[in-house]
Amino acid sequence: MLLFLLLVPLAGGMACACLSGRRADVLAAVTMVATAALTLASAPWGGKVAASPHVWSPLPGVALGLRLDGLGALLALVVSLVGLCIVVYSADYFSLQNREHPEAEGKGRYYFFFLLFVTAMLGMALAPDFFQIFLFWELTTVCSWALISHYGSQEAIRSGLKALAVTQFASLFFIGGLLLLYVETGSFAFDAVARLAPGARAAFALLLLVAAWGKAAQVPFYTWLPSAMVAPTPASAFLHAAAMVKAGIFLAARCLVSTGAFSGWVAAAITVAALVTLYTGLAGYFFADDLKRLLAFSTIANLALMLVGIGMGAMGSAAGLEGGLLHLWSHAFTKTLLFLCVGAISWSTGVRTISELRGLARTMPLTAAGFLLGALAISGLPPFGVFWSKLLILRAALAVGGAWGWTTVTLVVVESAVSLAWFLWVAHLVLFGDSSERARSGRDPSPAMQTVLAALMGLALVAPYLGMPLIHWIAGGVA
Repeated sequence: MLLFLLLVPLAGGMACACLSGRRADVLAAVTMVATAALTLASAPWGGKVAASPHVWSPLPGVALGLRLDGLGALLALVVSLVGLCIVVYSADYFSLQNREHPEAEGKGRYYFFFLLFVTAMLGMALAPDFFQIFLFWELTTVCSWALISHYGSQEAIRSGLKALAVTQFASLFFIGGLLLLYVETGSFAFDAVARLAPGARAAFALLLLVAAWGKAAQVPFYTWLPSAMVAPTPASAFLHAAAMVKAGIFLAARCLVSTGAFSGWVAAAITVAALVTLYTGLAGYFFADDLKRLLAFSTIANLALMLVGIGMGAMGSAAGLEGGLLHLWSHAFTKTLLFLCVGAISWSTGVRTISELRGLARTMPLTAAGFLLGALAISGLPPFGVFWSKLLILRAALAVGGAWGWTTVTLVVVESAVSLAWFLWVAHLVLFGDSSERARSGRDPSPAMQTVLAALMGLALVAPYLGMPLIHWIAGGVA
């Protein structure tokens, strides 16, 4: 079953590369439906880890295999469910009716790299050791480069190379951590970290943390993410909600859950860097006239919040880990909704700049409702999932106490208030008032795209109730 979970999207992507038009749309959709069904069937709902037999590999002491525990299942569910929504949406997005990027060709290439990206992310979720995580980790970099560069313009090519260069530089630290672990223990297994001497264990944790910062667009590596907004909007949604950046969060969470290496001063480093990135992302809001760039800076800030939760978990609070993972889960559906609403706006009007859009609620009521709901959800208003994840993170910070706890609480609360105010201001500018010339030409997108937006609105509401039992098990059942 676990092997099929990898082979289905891989085979589907390879087949899509040979097709075009509606045939590629249908095959990609069928592939993602099958992938989502396999993920749901494979997830360890009863608390029992699923594993396949390990096979020999040329490297001494290393055997290849597949394993799906609670943390891996959480990532796999995000990837497959968000991926399904985006594939259905993409069928009509890539068309001559798209006023921003009219394109009827290139679907086969797009679906190939998209489904290969799904395969890479599922491979990370199923990896039983750090070596296999790294193999699929590198594949995500190649796929992100290809999707960011999809349109082939000079800006797209530069942005794709920038993402490739920045994340590959951070990956050098991952390689350093792997070499340290293998030289000292002769293994890449998660439990091999416990056999490292204390100094070597801290060095290993720091090396993997830097790699995670690069993938998750944290300071000082964050600049590649706003530049990547030249990608097709459905690809941007996948990068931000379920793929590239979430790989970094997954690596950090894996280190904490499976090794316990994030402790002491490393836990402090996680939290401090995350809080610095939180406000770096927030500062970017005020300079973004492009809706996608605004969402990019929002993603940077929200990824930082996930790492704040992981940092609190490393300091001993299970509620912090739960909050970080719930934020990963809820943010996936909320940010996908926001990106696909922006995609619908640019598809219909030809622009996505805040200064050119007014009164969209009159001409695009469903899209406007989705954007407003997403703005409220991402800002952490109840009853949306981000509210509950932030509440858990604040609870964890209060449990940690002292200067660490109160500083974290203050900074997170202030950031949430400012973020809410700014998103409401942007929503007011774009959605209400007299319609601008661009807005008057707009209309809600195709029925398939509208169906995806409606489904994501529902998921933004119910996500915490669907994901929390699994997250509670991952964190050890201690809130």
